[in-house]
Formats: sequence, C-alpha cells, structure tokens
Amino acid sequence: MTQQAANDVASIAAAIIVEDGRVLLVRRKVKEGQLSWQFPAGEVEPGESDTDAAVRETLEEVGLTVRPVERLGERVHPSTGRTMVYIACRVTDGTARVVDDDELAEVEWCDRATLVDHVPYPFYGPVQEYLDARLVV
Repeated sequence: MTQQAANDVASIAAAIIVEDGRVLLVRRKVKEGQLSWQFPAGEVEPGESDTDAAVRETLEEVGLTVRPVERLGERVHPSTGRTMVYIACRVTDGTARVVDDDELAEVEWCDRATLVDHVPYPFYGPVQEYLDARLVV
C-alpha cells in the first residue's frame, strides 16, 4: 500500500481500464505539465490503499464502478515528479462520462492509434506492456 511519497506528498493512483480492446482516457481541463490526456487518477487519501484510490477516483471522475485486477507498478513520473501507482481495473458497472466537470473536459475510449495521438510519449514500461497485450490496432 502506497500512501505517501518520500517527500510526504500523497501518491497518485491511476486506473488503467481496458474494455473491448480500448483504454479509457480523460482529458483534464488544466494540463499537468505536458499532460492533458491521461488515465483516471487522483491522490491517495490518508488511510486509503492505492487500489481503493484508483477505484474511488474512477467513480468520482467518470462514473464507472471498477474492480482492481492487477497492480502494474509505481514510479516517480518524469513530467510531474509525483509518485504514480498504476492499477489495472475492470469495469463492473456504469457508462464512462464526465462526472467531475470541474476537472475534466472529456472522456474517450481509445484504440492504439488514438492513444498514440493523445499521448505521443512512452508510457511506464509495465503499463505499456499491459496495453500492448490488450489494445486493438
């Protein structure tokens, strides 16, 4: 369970959600560095596990109920400097839509080509491997 990064700033839990060969991305209203399109994600709250944070943030941001299936790993994000924890999740209920309209501009299920268009830089290795095995061309 990752609750706080070494510098006492909360970690960010990201939900990697693939359904029917497409991955769910959200576009933030305000960019975080170079990041505009990204996975549903948010801070791990005190006493919360990283998997619980990924599930909670997904519901709060895009209205999907998800179940964590695999912890893909963690790293310090090279653009934001924040500790990121990546959780593969499966949809159990709901339809993806903008729920948190203060933070999000849109949501999109992306195939491989659209993903590269929205996020033109490499993903963290274990996340890329997970996506490579599951996305349609």
